[in-house]
Amino acid sequence: MGEWWLFWTGDGGTPGEDEVPGWGDLPEREKALRFRDRQPILISPEGRVDPRLSKIFRRSAFSAKAEGTQETYAPIYRVFFTFLWQRGLNWDEAVPEDLEDWEEWRRRAAANPEKIGGATWAKELAALTLFYKIACGQGFAEVNPVLMRSVRTPDGGEAEVAELAPNDVVYADVKWLTPRAFRLWRNVGLGGMLPSGLEDETWRGRLGGRDCAFADLTYSSGMRRREAGTILTCEIPKLGRQNYYSGKVGHKIAKRAGHTFYASHAALQRVEGYRLSTRAEAVRVAQARGAYDDLPGQRIIYKVTRRRGVLWTERDGRRGEGSLDTLTAADRLRLYIRTEDGLEPAMLWLTESGMPFSYKNWTKVFERASDRCEALGLDVFATPHMLRHSMALRVLVSLHNALDRRLGLTPAERQHYEDVYGPVWSMVKDMLGHKNEQVTRDIYLEPVRGLQLDSLLNDEDNPVDVEKIAELAARTGLILDAA
Repeated sequence: MGEWWLFWTGDGGTPGEDEVPGWGDLPEREKALRFRDRQPILISPEGRVDPRLSKIFRRSAFSAKAEGTQETYAPIYRVFFTFLWQRGLNWDEAVPEDLEDWEEWRRRAAANPEKIGGATWAKELAALTLFYKIACGQGFAEVNPVLMRSVRTPDGGEAEVAELAPNDVVYADVKWLTPRAFRLWRNVGLGGMLPSGLEDETWRGRLGGRDCAFADLTYSSGMRRREAGTILTCEIPKLGRQNYYSGKVGHKIAKRAGHTFYASHAALQRVEGYRLSTRAEAVRVAQARGAYDDLPGQRIIYKVTRRRGVLWTERDGRRGEGSLDTLTAADRLRLYIRTEDGLEPAMLWLTESGMPFSYKNWTKVFERASDRCEALGLDVFATPHMLRHSMALRVLVSLHNALDRRLGLTPAERQHYEDVYGPVWSMVKDMLGHKNEQVTRDIYLEPVRGLQLDSLLNDEDNPVDVEKIAELAARTGLILDAA
């Protein structure tokens, strides 16, 4: 068919010597060539790997992108390279006219049944802009097919934008849910309830407990889909007597850097309920049929240290180690723990068959839940990222109110308070001898924020102010609420 193929290193799918002769040492060969984990490998229709592509993907501005961005961009390159190949061109022979024809096909061609909108084209154009900028900069391509033009920015400066940049990008007006809108969407869409609050006797969903627990955790903590979707059982905060509990998001699954998350007692209670019921049953059935025995690439954890170190054994008995902060989403899928009843996945979220649930599949779960709400006449919908936005809005409103009450401040006085204490960072920078104030903030701001959030979120006298958010929804029309 003349199509390019896309693969990834370190995905746990390397065949053994007994399966495909000559390929058993592939991981060692990749390491010798300095391939990195989860590096994309594009293979031409002739079955060749271009070393120039490997160099771009191994160490460049592309490799510095977040893992999720790389996973989005690499398939775009595969499809565009296939388009060029079917024109008799290699990827390094593209010219602006080829990109124009590609844009025409993707967006407007009558013969294309899967035309895309402005937002998707903007994403594809961003991917190609990055790739060809790197390729031309390293001398791998003579012509950059992405033509740029200068535009004036609102502050009087200039910026470079692609000539084929779309002007019809449509962003959803609604990015937030009030607490009651979220509860309605969760209970009906994920939990199988009726809008009246009664049980739907026709509901056949068997993973409602899991799905509601994931939604509660995401809405409470504001974690991204990948962050919440790849969390391990050992990373769930232990329940106590607080309103909120803190946990850590590993560097490799965060978008840019690891950070602290806060989850409510109620959300973690639902997670614990899922772990002890639906999840435990799925694990038991999977153990009984031997589903966890001798899986390719399996790593069995035998210790997690206080410093977030992870020690494991491989299938062949070799020992390895890593860190919760350096484990990628693919790494986490391979991790298992040994209990009194046998092996079980270290990942929290499992499929009905007891296997680790890929975080990308949560988008489909949310889409089905929103479709169910629509079918029942409800004007509520949600995506994982909407729950993240909603958490940020809820906490922003609540913390402002909590600070105002605790310090006895009016909004004007609060602004003055922020203005007065802003220069403190500059003074601390000078005292510590840091060259850049940002270094001071990076080192010391996170613990300070943690102290503030712990104090405010667990303040019994200042609960989350949901009515303020409802008032904001009614006044602006930008927040999805439920009557």
